[in-house]
Amino acid sequence: MNKELQNSLGDELYAALKHCTVIEPLTARHADITIEDAYAIQQRMMARRLDAGERVVGKKIGVTSKAVMDMLGVFQPDFGWLTDAMVFNEGEAIPASTLIQPKAEGEIAFVLTQTLKGPGVTAADVLAATEGVMACFEIVDSRIRDWKIKIQDTVADNASCGVFVLGDRLVDPRDVDLGTCGMVLEKNGEIVATGAGAAALGHPANAVAWLANTLGAHGIALEAGEVILSGSLAAMVPVKAGDNLRVSIGGIGGCSVRFT
Repeated sequence: MNKELQNSLGDELYAALKHCTVIEPLTARHADITIEDAYAIQQRMMARRLDAGERVVGKKIGVTSKAVMDMLGVFQPDFGWLTDAMVFNEGEAIPASTLIQPKAEGEIAFVLTQTLKGPGVTAADVLAATEGVMACFEIVDSRIRDWKIKIQDTVADNASCGVFVLGDRLVDPRDVDLGTCGMVLEKNGEIVATGAGAAALGHPANAVAWLANTLGAHGIALEAGEVILSGSLAAMVPVKAGDNLRVSIGGIGGCSVRFT
């Protein structure tokens, strides 16, 4: 795929984001699209966002849990970028009209105090570089019609990132077993999903190490001060206006979000 086409598809995804519309799957239109093409398209889409005034505040890992892999039919992790325009505060209302086809994921967020850059980053390195962890919601969203995505589609679409919400408690990762901590996700007062830290590539720090090493191969670091979303701990939960959600993670705390 040539650069002109990559840029054109990135612009198409950016326009879909801005206008809350969907496009047909890229893989249905370009059978030869590669993962490398998809990341080039992602970079174009993100360049448009940054040119419009957004600022990178972190990164995210997607498709880390078997539940999400099975739901999407995508069987390898991917990554995307977080910007200041994606941040909502604990308990703050998110206007559903600003999203297209949102789904909520309960995750563990890492706040870095040291820069991590692969290759060779280990889970122990991740924990040593982490100021604290927080319960969080990632509200994933897809600009691809009906979530009909293959790995190339979600990669190109910034790993299907919508917005995210951090809890109000920062916990030292050495004070909690991140592999065994349990997660409960409630929607409108009913439990709709449960999981554990091990759902994210066996341990959330493994997921962050994977990201540091994958990005390091491209000369990109996880920077001190950034927020890193380590991946969903259970299946994605569809949301709409009027929904209230809360995620609780053992030893870490909770996070709430509502949609108007």
